[in-house]
Amino acid sequence: MFHDRFGGITGAVIVFHDVSAARARSIQMTHSAHQEVITNLPDRQLLNDRITQTIFLAHRQNRPFAVLFLDLDHFKHINDSLGQTIGDQLLESVSKRLLSTVRGSDIVSRQGGDEFVILLSEIADPEDAATSAKKILPLLSVPHSIEGRQLDVAASIGISLYPAGGENADALIKNAETAMYHAKELGRNNFQFFKAEMNRNAVERQSPEGSRRGALDQSGFLLHYQPKVDLCTGQITGAEAWIRWQHPDRRLVSPVQFAPFAKDCGVTLPIGRWVLRTACRQAREWPDTGVPFKRVSINTSATEFHAKAFVEEDRATLRETGLERRYLDLGLQEGVLKENAESRGALLRELKKMGVHLAVNDFGTGYSSLSYLQQFPMEALRIDQSFVRQISSDPNNSAIARAIIDIAKDLKQRVIAEGIETQEQLTLLQPCHSGEGQGYPCSRPGPDAEFTHLVRIGITETAVE
Repeated sequence: MFHDRFGGITGAVIVFHDVSAARARSIQMTHSAHQEVITNLPDRQLLNDRITQTIFLAHRQNRPFAVLFLDLDHFKHINDSLGQTIGDQLLESVSKRLLSTVRGSDIVSRQGGDEFVILLSEIADPEDAATSAKKILPLLSVPHSIEGRQLDVAASIGISLYPAGGENADALIKNAETAMYHAKELGRNNFQFFKAEMNRNAVERQSPEGSRRGALDQSGFLLHYQPKVDLCTGQITGAEAWIRWQHPDRRLVSPVQFAPFAKDCGVTLPIGRWVLRTACRQAREWPDTGVPFKRVSINTSATEFHAKAFVEEDRATLRETGLERRYLDLGLQEGVLKENAESRGALLRELKKMGVHLAVNDFGTGYSSLSYLQQFPMEALRIDQSFVRQISSDPNNSAIARAIIDIAKDLKQRVIAEGIETQEQLTLLQPCHSGEGQGYPCSRPGPDAEFTHLVRIGITETAVE
């Protein structure tokens, strides 16, 4: 300020500083601090803040909103077989498609891995949330073009509604995740709304890590066996081993429920070794109990196959249990074979030299070309149940399934049809298949006592009636 000699104000100097650039940098830094690195989507903290704000407005205006928890089905197969770089690009593609399905007032967040959460902040009724899920599922199923590859993924979605599905951000996300697991249990690539009774299964999925580890140490796991049947004769040709967890309340828990947590706890490998050892020991004991010997099949995870000394441990297990090597089938996913094909081929050839039989699981759904299969010493191709379900009296619906079976036979592979669900499928497979099958019309998985009983009495009539 300027004053005259009498103290009056005669003028002033005003200094301006342009802070717009600094303000923009501050906003950008705040924005970047709450963005997930791979997809640039909002992170958990920003999502929780937005849900909390939405709860405040929804409570005041007495209106609902929805939280969707989305998990990609079989993303791990792609990540394991094609590498993390391809996996990250696929996540980017998925995030862009998700953003295209929501409004500006909604938010899409990546929770980590292949999990996403969507906040639908303005809905009139629950059907609006269902409509959004119905738009998302087919959009994600369209092949994603990544570095010249066409990658197929699907998703399972759980939906929680405010206020019935939770009254705070954590509860809404947790209950939407619970509903998502229910969607997976019902066959994947679908959506389910959260219901209070789902919390019973959620409790066992979220039990402390120590109890899950303890289940292995305390023999909490057990094996069920599902017969494989010659589709022409109906005779049992072998059994596939399926792991179950005996919950403390005596309920049996399927691997769909506990496998994700076994992975998180780092116990997938020891569980796999336990399955191999237990199944081999049991198969070795069948002849001693008067049961004609049958081949046993075990699914091998990517974690096990990638582990050091995989072949040596298999050899040691067979030696320890006394099981002849020719009676063991090891099943591998297609995607596991393609990554680093040369080294994978060496491992497979070593197993083949040992006398172990090798099978490709879920044939037709993976990312290995037929040329890769010809390079590997595989002896059986297991036709995925998604193709088996297409078998019907309508030739148009059955064309792809029959073509897959013909390809397998042309490769001179033993053909196994997985997941036969109906008598019609079984009947229609018999004349075109000339291989093996497994599914509910033949027999469900059951304890060893059930399997040995079926072997003794035979299930020919059930299989071919």
